[in-house]
Amino acid sequence: MRVLGLDIGDKTIGVAVSDPLLISAQGVMTIERIGIKKDTSKVLDLAKEYGVSTVVSGLPLMLSGEDSPQTQKVREFVEKLQNKARSLGMKLEFVFQDERFTTKIAEDVLIAADMRREKRKTIIDRQAAVIILQSYLDAHRKTE
Repeated sequence: MRVLGLDIGDKTIGVAVSDPLLISAQGVMTIERIGIKKDTSKVLDLAKEYGVSTVVSGLPLMLSGEDSPQTQKVREFVEKLQNKARSLGMKLEFVFQDERFTTKIAEDVLIAADMRREKRKTIIDRQAAVIILQSYLDAHRKTE
């Protein structure tokens, strides 16, 4: 089974997926947000397509570790995603991964790769999802 990683924003959702051995994360796409029904359907379609067992969502906490306004939006989106998955009979585990600094790290990686600003804007959320998922995979591997 694989794991799906999400970087959930107001305008886009970055998506990454693990390899079958749960070692590495690869960027899949950036979903342009349209509406909650279509957004959740697209995520669940990807979960089916890749045969995932777990969905890891980045949780945008403040530097202090407390919830931010965006944190509540992400929690609400994941709750709707869980409800829709349940109604479709999908057995998925949903977990959160601290995503502090992931967008900054993603941007630094893309700058180091000498990527132009216009191109960075189109893939920054997908790269952030890769970092969120890779952090989860690395932490999960250490605890086993």
